[in-house]
Amino acid sequence: MRRLALIGAVFVAPAVSAQQQGEAPPQPVTVVTLEAQDVTLTTKLPGRVQASGEAEVRPQVGGIIVERLFDEGTDVSRGDPLYRIDPASYEAAKASAEASLAQAQAQAASAERELKRQQELRDRSVTSQQTLDDALAARDVAEAAVKVAEAQLLSSNIDLERTTIRAPLTGVVGLSDATQGALVTAGQSTALTTIRALDTVNVDVTQSAAEMLRWRRSGQAAAEESEARVSLRLADGEVYEHTGRLAAAEPHVNEQTGVVVLRLEFPNPDHFLLPGMYVQVELPQGSVSDAVLVPQEGVTRDRRGRPVAMVVNADNQVESRQITIQRDLENAWVVTEGLDAGDRVIVAGLQKIAPGQTVTPEERDATETAAADPGAATE
Repeated sequence: MRRLALIGAVFVAPAVSAQQQGEAPPQPVTVVTLEAQDVTLTTKLPGRVQASGEAEVRPQVGGIIVERLFDEGTDVSRGDPLYRIDPASYEAAKASAEASLAQAQAQAASAERELKRQQELRDRSVTSQQTLDDALAARDVAEAAVKVAEAQLLSSNIDLERTTIRAPLTGVVGLSDATQGALVTAGQSTALTTIRALDTVNVDVTQSAAEMLRWRRSGQAAAEESEARVSLRLADGEVYEHTGRLAAAEPHVNEQTGVVVLRLEFPNPDHFLLPGMYVQVELPQGSVSDAVLVPQEGVTRDRRGRPVAMVVNADNQVESRQITIQRDLENAWVVTEGLDAGDRVIVAGLQKIAPGQTVTPEERDATETAAADPGAATE
């Protein structure tokens, strides 16, 4: 009986020892299989919306405003009447100018008749040449007086026309700073109202000269720059439904800040964008062919601060890859060296693995990939 017990112990003890000293099962990790794709690199620049056209309405003649002819905040067309100034004094000035013109014309007609009479007398040698010359000079003076009177009448007509203040621009009229009964003067510093053209708006942004040089050296032609579509992100984080274009660039670098002003043009058919609104522009800066995008949470840093990614090879073993990052793109890094399409990068479980360790990889599904935090990169 004792011999049987000893034999059983001999066979059981090695089995228990092997189980206690056996290797741990492979560590489960989450991976993302990389794909190569063409990506457009963009830069985000802050800016504010500006009207494509803006006109401050000021009176060109003085007087009392007797009527406002528009509704605030509505669309107006160029030439539409906005205000009416009391025209009484200007109508009187016009009537005086008309009378002066009639008087000058009568004097001119009389001078012309006198000149003809003196010419007839001179032909019969009845009068002297001096008298004829005096009549000719009087006729010329009378004709000049007619022209002066005509100019005065034209000026009075212009002033009378300007008693009706009209819209100098097609757009949306703002609030009125003048009411009925207000006294206004010609060329006053305070505008009566402001008209802004909003069907198309501009967004002025600034970009450093260094970034501008990198953009121009990236291989894009000037025509492609002007045709590049620009997206707009509003203050609430939503993307504006219409895309814009680069309309112009200031050919000057600010000496103090080293930036260049870029003017972007956006359609605004519903007047959704208003002047002064803060926006963020996503401006294309170049394109990369067959770029490898690595989720930011799959990149760590070694002791020297160099970016490193953990990759699962064909034998399900962990490899450490030192990579070269060009820049970020949303929630991913654009990697130019160190990784290729088809590599499986570990994005979860990095704290429990080491190079050379065997793991059990599990592909992350698309919903988790889309929901990844853009700022989840581990330093």
